[in-house]
Amino acid sequence: MRKYSLILMFVSLFAMADSAVNDFFYSSGKIYVVIAVLVIIFSLLAYYLVRLDKKITQVEKDRNEA
Repeated sequence: MRKYSLILMFVSLFAMADSAVNDFFYSSGKIYVVIAVLVIIFSLLAYYLVRLDKKITQVEKDRNEA
């Protein structure tokens, strides 16, 4: 559990860091494009994993019946 809390702490520190890149994205409004791309990528990844899980479950079910 402690390992996960340390990882979470490091991730939050990196997320809170202000930099010139962050200022650029916020000032130009491109942060919304970055967020949209990330949401699309994670959504497609989640869809792929759910679909793959259903296929594997079906193969396991067919194999156990045979």
